[in-house]
Amino acid sequence: MLSRLRQLVAEVLGAHSHDPADHSDATLDADSDGRKALTWSLAILGVTAAIELAIVGISGSVALLSDGLHNVADALTAIPLLIAFGLARRPATKRYTYGYGRAEDVAGLFVIAMIALSAGIAAWEAIDRLMHPQPVTNLWAVALAAVVGFAGNEVVARYRIRVGRRIGSAALVADGLHARTDGFTSLAVLVGAAAVALGWQRADPIIGLVITVAILGVLRSAVRQVGARLLDAVEPGLVDQVRATVSGVPGVTGVREIHVRWVGHTLRAEVDATVEPSLTVTEAHDIAHHAERHLLREVPRLTAATIHTSPAGAHA
Repeated sequence: MLSRLRQLVAEVLGAHSHDPADHSDATLDADSDGRKALTWSLAILGVTAAIELAIVGISGSVALLSDGLHNVADALTAIPLLIAFGLARRPATKRYTYGYGRAEDVAGLFVIAMIALSAGIAAWEAIDRLMHPQPVTNLWAVALAAVVGFAGNEVVARYRIRVGRRIGSAALVADGLHARTDGFTSLAVLVGAAAVALGWQRADPIIGLVITVAILGVLRSAVRQVGARLLDAVEPGLVDQVRATVSGVPGVTGVREIHVRWVGHTLRAEVDATVEPSLTVTEAHDIAHHAERHLLREVPRLTAATIHTSPAGAHA
């Protein structure tokens, strides 16, 4: 509340807010949203998996067993992400001078591993069912469990993806994509149950192989997203925004270099701007300070910016 009041006063007075508390509050809000999304996801998927595994006991459905175990694995991916969000709240130290925000991206690697494991389990179960057919009973219960599985995963997927994109968490978005894949897996179980009811016993393993291909597609997307974050990739439009913002500051004659990186779900920027050679050190410093405040105000999720000023023509 206090940070919002400060921001409102700054806007009324036409000033640039440069209070570190504003950015700290925003970061804490993002951490809180992320932990809330993960906690609710863990609870919803835990209940979903419990229902599916209970029905496995009365139906003997290997496909539903695989889907239930898959949901258990998906729920467990919330644990390393929760740990990572907790670590991200720790202050920077002399050893970890950027803080612990990267723990979130490392947790994304665990999510990728779980997606890959899910693909392997789905393929194994499908091939095993083709080689060793098994009867499935209580198909109505299997169908009901499949619907529950889809609904639970889709709710979790939408929640994780929405929050992940809002707070800039690639790991949380990847985990949401994983949950969405699990939802499609549950629908495939439903289709398989219907086909078995019609007498096509091989429908279940064939659909399982199709599910494996779908999971591999999500795996590719997650690898690209988390891998790009680990390699400090950002959207080119973000760099253009930083350049335009700094270039618009009075006294800045050009921008030589821009470096922007994600640290967890917050951004840091380093900019080398040029100014007139006749300026004093104090005047150049004031321009750099102005550019820093302007960047922090204009670029979403940017929590730190370092502006270096160079005399125009010094590096020609």
